[in-house]
Amino acid sequence: MTEGSRLVPCVGGIVVDVGGRLLMVRRANDPGRGLWSVPGGRVEPGETDEQALVRELAEETGLVVRPGPLLGRVVRGPYVIADYRCEPVGGELRAGDDAADARWVDAPALAQLPLVDGLLEMLTEWDALPR
Repeated sequence: MTEGSRLVPCVGGIVVDVGGRLLMVRRANDPGRGLWSVPGGRVEPGETDEQALVRELAEETGLVVRPGPLLGRVVRGPYVIADYRCEPVGGELRAGDDAADARWVDAPALAQLPLVDGLLEMLTEWDALPR
């Protein structure tokens, strides 16, 4: 990080369905192109984290979510990502925007996916792994 550079505020949604499956997206762009992560993105100027979550998840997955509690924050390069538990309340799952694919995954399926660095450890620490 160079002097005067700023961290970019971002949000991520940890969304679990009624069956205990976790919502995951395959990233279409760098950083992490082709790897799987939870959906999310940048907080735009003037947006709250909650507004950014609703917008980003709708853009990437087609789902409407209700943001819940903050689970934690991670720093990845210039990005500081606030990850929140979210409840799906509507919409229809589809990949869009920065997502090449979007799907619900259970624990065995998650174990088969190539994940972005640190995601499995983060989900484990926050007790957010799918069943």
